[in-house]
Amino acid sequence: MRRALLLENPHSVAEEIFTAHDIEAVYHTGAMDEDELASALKDFEILGIRSKTNVTEKVLKANPQLCTIGAFCIGTNQIDVKQASAQGVTIFNAPYSNTRSVVELAIAEIIALTRRLTVRNSLLHRGVWDKSAAGSHEIRGRTLGIIGYGNIGTQLSVLAEALGMKVIFYDIAERLALGNAQPMATMEAVLREADIVSLHVDGSPQNTAMFGKREFDMMKPGSLFINLSRGFVSDIDDLVEALESGHLAGAAVDVFPAEPKKNGDPFSSPLVGMDNVILTPHVGGSTEEAQLDIGRFVANKIVDYVRSASTDMSVNMPNLVLTPSQSSRYRVALIHRNTPGVLALVNQTFAEHGANINGQILGTNGGIGYAITDISSELPIEAVRSIDEMEDTIRMRVLRKPTQDMAPAANA
Repeated sequence: MRRALLLENPHSVAEEIFTAHDIEAVYHTGAMDEDELASALKDFEILGIRSKTNVTEKVLKANPQLCTIGAFCIGTNQIDVKQASAQGVTIFNAPYSNTRSVVELAIAEIIALTRRLTVRNSLLHRGVWDKSAAGSHEIRGRTLGIIGYGNIGTQLSVLAEALGMKVIFYDIAERLALGNAQPMATMEAVLREADIVSLHVDGSPQNTAMFGKREFDMMKPGSLFINLSRGFVSDIDDLVEALESGHLAGAAVDVFPAEPKKNGDPFSSPLVGMDNVILTPHVGGSTEEAQLDIGRFVANKIVDYVRSASTDMSVNMPNLVLTPSQSSRYRVALIHRNTPGVLALVNQTFAEHGANINGQILGTNGGIGYAITDISSELPIEAVRSIDEMEDTIRMRVLRKPTQDMAPAANA
């Protein structure tokens, strides 16, 4: 039986799906550091993580048996994708499952900050009655500036516009504007015009420290700042300075440069104690609905890969799905270096050993090639051995009796 190590408490539906397909799921409540994870993975072929566990080159090299990683979240910047690809470790994530949850939190924070609810709440908890409209506004008619117009940014754009806001946005890639949203030529143009700036960029290294004193100074006096993207994209000290000076009226931060590894661990930040700041513990996508969808989506992708070699929506492998015929008896899944002639050599090897190919598909992605081959005849061990020993082979798996509902996979 295959075993999956699941860290940081992904939804229990993942365990249900794994168990139903003869995969033992072992849960660990928090994240692990590099050495702990490198050791703990020894008996597992499948790893499930969320955002706090870093899967480094050291972890991967220490565990050559690792077959696939499921990121039960949107981002995969916590995984050394280059090294995983070099070892033939296939990665899956959930790029869309928690989009709505993040957007709803952004809308809630926009309303709360615009109405100064955090300040009113804090005063009342201290026994101070301050019934005043000073500084409170409707969001209708105000301008929302979105930095990063991807899955989350576009949905936020639609909902914000439905609430009567004007939406402007900036993205380094060409994006189709939805509704009446207006693309801007530069990020600076967004910052200078927006009443609220909301960050929704990905975890690319190029976004590290993209927002600091210079960008905060560009924002309109009395504007609001929201970061639900990545902790490393904005400078917390510069944000504190902009808030304390009164240049910014408020902020909402869900992600931080350094975050506790598990619930109950202490948290500290220069933003703690500021009445005009909403702090949340990286829960943008943490609704029960989103976590259920993420657990189901990622677990099913892993099961499909283990049982049928499907890489549909994989982060780092060519996305391939091959429907087997009734006559297929074996499926050979080959991850290899993307060099000319590999597939020809594979087919020649099968032919020389009398194996009959009745289905095949090949895809490449940068330096990685992936080929799925269905065999309707007996599969000669000599052919399997020869292909496994080819110079360009990274990882090879053999699955027995492929059908539309694949039987459990078995290593060659």
